Amino acid sequence: MKRPIKPRYINTPGTLAPLQKLLYFLLLLSLSTNLHAAHIIGGEINYECLGDDNYRFYMTIYRDCAGGGAPFDGVIGAPFNATITIYQGDNEIPFTTINPGAPTITSIPPDLSNPCLIAPPGVCVEEGVYTFTANLPYTGDSYHIVYQRCCRNNTISNIINPGNTGATYYMELTPKAQQVCNNSPIFNTFPPIVICKGEPIDFYFSATDPDGDELQYSFCEPYSGGGPDQNNPQEIYGVAPNPDAPPPYDEVPFEDNYTYFNPLGTSPPMSIDPNTGLITGTPESLGQFVVGVCIKEYRNGELLSVTRRDFQFNVANCQPTIVAQIASDDITPDGTFVLRACGTHTVEFDNQSYQTSYINETVWNFDLGNGDQLTSNEWEPTLVFPEEGIFNGTLILNPGTNCSDTAELEVGIFPAIEADFSFDYDTCLAGPVNFTDLSVSQAGPGSLQAWNWDFGDGENSELQNPSHTYLDAGSIPVSLTVQDTNLCEDTRTKTLQYYPLPENIIEGLDPLTGCIPVSLTFDNLAPPINDAYEIFWDFGDGQSSEELSPSHTYETAGTHTVFVSVLSPAGCYKDSLFPDLIQALPSPVAGFDFTPKNPSNFEPLVQFTDQSQGAVSWYWDFNGLGESALQNPSFEFPDTGLQVVTQIVTHPSGCEDTLTKIVDVEPQVRYFLPNAFTPNGDGINDGFRGNGIMDGAREFTFQIWDRYGALLFETNDPFQAWNGRLPNKRPAPPGVYLVTVHYLEPRGKEVVLKGTLTLVY
Repeated sequence: MKRPIKPRYINTPGTLAPLQKLLYFLLLLSLSTNLHAAHIIGGEINYECLGDDNYRFYMTIYRDCAGGGAPFDGVIGAPFNATITIYQGDNEIPFTTINPGAPTITSIPPDLSNPCLIAPPGVCVEEGVYTFTANLPYTGDSYHIVYQRCCRNNTISNIINPGNTGATYYMELTPKAQQVCNNSPIFNTFPPIVICKGEPIDFYFSATDPDGDELQYSFCEPYSGGGPDQNNPQEIYGVAPNPDAPPPYDEVPFEDNYTYFNPLGTSPPMSIDPNTGLITGTPESLGQFVVGVCIKEYRNGELLSVTRRDFQFNVANCQPTIVAQIASDDITPDGTFVLRACGTHTVEFDNQSYQTSYINETVWNFDLGNGDQLTSNEWEPTLVFPEEGIFNGTLILNPGTNCSDTAELEVGIFPAIEADFSFDYDTCLAGPVNFTDLSVSQAGPGSLQAWNWDFGDGENSELQNPSHTYLDAGSIPVSLTVQDTNLCEDTRTKTLQYYPLPENIIEGLDPLTGCIPVSLTFDNLAPPINDAYEIFWDFGDGQSSEELSPSHTYETAGTHTVFVSVLSPAGCYKDSLFPDLIQALPSPVAGFDFTPKNPSNFEPLVQFTDQSQGAVSWYWDFNGLGESALQNPSFEFPDTGLQVVTQIVTHPSGCEDTLTKIVDVEPQVRYFLPNAFTPNGDGINDGFRGNGIMDGAREFTFQIWDRYGALLFETNDPFQAWNGRLPNKRPAPPGVYLVTVHYLEPRGKEVVLKGTLTLVY
């Protein structure tokens, strides 16, 4: 018997009708490890009878390929082959194990037969069909064809621990089916890749039977299989069992509130028509859900086979593909777009409908009464209404098609409204500004009902005639928005030139006494004075400034009067005089010298000589090591290094001055070489070495050479002496020898000494 071509993507009429206008949005989450095939999302096994106990099997596996995904078993680069195990009867020993090789892979695009559906981004589903044949002699027992694989997508919502739960794809070839050389039914199409939360669905899970047998549809248990064991991947609980386990099989562990007959946990539960395979219901929760569907095949009332499909429903938030909407002044609770035209009968419509690539026709229609209509087919028409009043209408996209949408419109044509106001204030004296509403509405007296003032400084008011006090001067934009009983609005903006003077242009200046140089900043001009005003300061010492907040230093002793004047941009003038505001006292000038200029640890006593001016008392601080009140003190520094010496002198006025200098007490070494010695063992001058003070010296080397250039003695210890012996321990002969010394002083200066010595016995 020839097997018919396996149908794909059969669109049953009416299948997608409730999903018109819906755009799918879904990110299909999945694991990316190659060992866990966590992208498998469904599958089933079908067969056809070839005669003479020979059968051809078709195992179809579906995988989520978004982001690359784990590959199908058996393809190049996959870690495992897709091993199929066949059991006979109740025997737990495999009848045979089959490696079907690589599958035939086909990409499954989203079903776009409905013009109102477009594919969501990032969706990728592939179908892999494994084809293999087997000779299964009739013995009166069933044959069980099984393929197991772990694991499912970790993001599945309705089963427990989905990332560690595998799947079993299973077909039973019954004795009756063997006797009649039966062919199993074939599902017509793969279920929708995405379904929409809150939207009713009706999808036909129908199948075609090559023999014309009776088919009955039902939800059934999806089976688990394999396990997460990666260390022993082909054991019974491994990720790819080989051989696969024999029946019976456990159903997947459903979470609470989910069962195989209510896999989406909806209330009421989703249902499947047993005669047509039509699945209906409304998904209520976002997520991914494992679903099992079974087809029971009957001939003359006798069960021949059960075809099982295990698949994954993806429930996502969906949005309309096309939406009719316009820019409006308001939207009523029932979704009507409200526009108001005040003082004009002409309305320009701003069409904000989307998706424009799917909109082929636009129809505007307004009922003018008495059977008259105002219509347009433009995308954004400008319509002239005949009179004042309320006019209801519609905007229809793609009228008369399955992919259509309608916006209800309400246009109000009302009398004109005009916002206006005035303001009054004292231009030369800072104070409140009084605002007066002058707005009018042609709707009649008393029709104005709301006022909204924006004072331009971040402050607002809803009074009709408010007052407002500004803290800052400037050219300030003031806006008034008014609204009448028709909800018509108008806005008027005027510029307020606000440049008054404060009552006191400067406050808080107290007399100041200080020692010259007296440095201060005059920064207390009263608000709203700013850089737009002309400022003049006379500091009383012959110096002046036009800065807003100037800084000034008084260099001469005496009493100084300060004068300041301000001229506003509006021509207002004010000045202030502050007699004897600043008293600058004379100050001494600290100064000193010292000898020696280069003191050292050998000469640590330093004499200090006062060179200050105008001082009557002195205070000295010698780096915290000592102090003195003498005019010309001396101090012996107990240590070397940089010493900070501070002099503080005091004037008869009480003013002080301070001077700090650095005295460098240099660390020095002293090293001297004799010119002869007598190593005769009498205890007097028996060794030859240098003498001196070597504290802080580094990298010391002392060497004795004979006249032929042979090195006789060497040491790094400044105080180790040569005993007059040769390297062979024998006494050196009398005569003249060369001496070299090398070392670094404490601050790194290199010293090299060369000389001769005379050895005498």
